[in-house]
Amino acid sequence: MHDTTTLLIELGAIILVLGLVGRFAGLIGLSPIPLYLLAGLAFGKGGLLPLSASGDFIAVGAEIGVILLLLMLGLEYSASELVGSLRTQYPSGVVDLVLNATPGAAAGLLLGWGPVATVALAGVTWISSSGVVAKVLTDLGRLGNRETPVILGILVIEDLSMALYLPLLTALIAGLGLAGMSIALLISLGTVGIVLYVALRHGHLISRAVSSDNPELLLLVVLGLTLLVSGLAQEFQVSAAVGAFLVGIALSGEVAEGARRLLAPLRDLFAAVFFVFFGLSTRPADIPTVLVPALLLALATTLTKIATGWYAARRAAVGPRGRWRAGGTLVARGEFSIVIAGLAVVTEPRIGPLATAYVLILVILGPLAARWTEPAIARLRGRRARASPALEGHEEITPTASRNGHGDGSGL
Repeated sequence: MHDTTTLLIELGAIILVLGLVGRFAGLIGLSPIPLYLLAGLAFGKGGLLPLSASGDFIAVGAEIGVILLLLMLGLEYSASELVGSLRTQYPSGVVDLVLNATPGAAAGLLLGWGPVATVALAGVTWISSSGVVAKVLTDLGRLGNRETPVILGILVIEDLSMALYLPLLTALIAGLGLAGMSIALLISLGTVGIVLYVALRHGHLISRAVSSDNPELLLLVVLGLTLLVSGLAQEFQVSAAVGAFLVGIALSGEVAEGARRLLAPLRDLFAAVFFVFFGLSTRPADIPTVLVPALLLALATTLTKIATGWYAARRAAVGPRGRWRAGGTLVARGEFSIVIAGLAVVTEPRIGPLATAYVLILVILGPLAARWTEPAIARLRGRRARASPALEGHEEITPTASRNGHGDGSGL
């Protein structure tokens, strides 16, 4: 009974703090994500008010938060749009890998780490946080923007790549031979292929089976299906987030619209819990010793992610403003980076604190970069134009309509 009482008190305090900091963030026009993380640091080990009873509950809630974030993203797009995005954006995925994995690999070599830890650190710096990016796109009202399908295309390529990368990394850590690595890779490819096939060829049947005029039944069926598929995907070494995203892709029409409306409050609650949990998993005392290398790595990969987004949006004929917004939105790292570091820490203990500090920096910087990269570039270009009047009137602009069809200029 004592444990239950403590659990209720701790959860109540956390949710109350989240509500207060979220309201404060809204008043100052800032994304609440950095404040959620700081709240997690305050409640974590070594923080001001460490928790004792609610850690496991919050960990489960955090996992549900990521799943709901990716489900809601999937509901925004159809299976045909997903396939079209993958077909057109795979060159951007290659650029993303080269630009963002290279700094991590180089840092691992400079620090004198072994090959397994170096490969792991390359993964840490490569993968953007789907959870953070999804939350930022929602907070900033950019789901209908012209650059958003480009951002989602990069995220999907990264998440699907994790279905191959994580089993291979696990095999490397375990010291398995070529045969063991091949088996792990085949299982992952087969799982992703089956889920994609069902989503593409039989999505309409799934939507029909799930459809209900009763909001309560629709919520239960969609949420249960999502958690079930996510768990099965995780069991077969595929990210639970990828499974949730594919469920969202498979649902369409009135079912998708109703699910978005019903799940939005749950998504916001559990997404906030996810960011708090990330802060809880970080020991403040571990950060100062690795702060300098983490800052340098964060600076380098912030620039490479912005370059990745700019390149991908340019290939999709998005205008200059949308290109910079795409780059800034991709900056954040998060859940996958922590998972990768957690796997590799058995071979190189130093990767844990470094990855934690690195991700913490970028998960705070990410929402700020998403909001301010494009205005900062526009201001800088305005100053240059005033300094060189002869250049005025020659700025490249690609007129596009927004995805929502309102022609609000969001594609610029």
